Amino acid sequence: MTETIKLGDIFIAVTRKAVKNVHLSVHPPDGHVTLVAPSSTRLEVARAYAISKLAWIRKQQAALRAQQREPARRFIGRESHYVWGRRYLMTVVELDQKPSVVLDHRSIRLIVRPGSSAQKRAEVLHEWHKSLLHAAVPPIIRRWEQTLGVSVSRYFLQRMKTKWGGCTTEVRTIRLNTELVRKPKDLLEYVIVHEMTHLIEPRHSPRFFELMTENYPAWPEARRELNELPLADELWGS
Repeated sequence: MTETIKLGDIFIAVTRKAVKNVHLSVHPPDGHVTLVAPSSTRLEVARAYAISKLAWIRKQQAALRAQQREPARRFIGRESHYVWGRRYLMTVVELDQKPSVVLDHRSIRLIVRPGSSAQKRAEVLHEWHKSLLHAAVPPIIRRWEQTLGVSVSRYFLQRMKTKWGGCTTEVRTIRLNTELVRKPKDLLEYVIVHEMTHLIEPRHSPRFFELMTENYPAWPEARRELNELPLADELWGS
């Protein structure tokens, strides 16, 4: 059951679960707030915790409101699209053949069947995005398995509205947001290292950040850059 805490103009959805620690999150695109607490937590205790984090909540909400959003994509000619952080202009070619995508040094050519809808064009591009990630992700994982001394059993690509990645430590799997294909490739590496470090330390504890600093010293800059880049309208909503 979800309950709501009201702190001035901020509403916080409180859920109790079988977890060890309190998790407070501010979610894009609108900055709504959730708090997940251990099952035995009283609502007054959750409220006190939220009050102690009020300044942090407001800071996160302000950052989300200030963050740029890309215009809604229609998948038409001369439209801007990003691949690995670089801007390309789209060319749409209608042919009665299997849809595909071709990238050159200046443009991205989307080949679709005549009369295809924007939704169908989006699906073709998304499948191509996944193919790029499937080519890029395994070498990064293998390299960092040696550095970190951990093994990843599987990775998954999926659309994620509130996270760039995720990790299930029990089965050693990581999840990656397909939106990462639009960002510079070093930011993909940062997210992978972040999730793989959770295989050593599941929580965002001091030890976790010590490990990140030891193995990936540029992580604060990477995190800041990732969170400052424009959000994709079709993924995050308007």
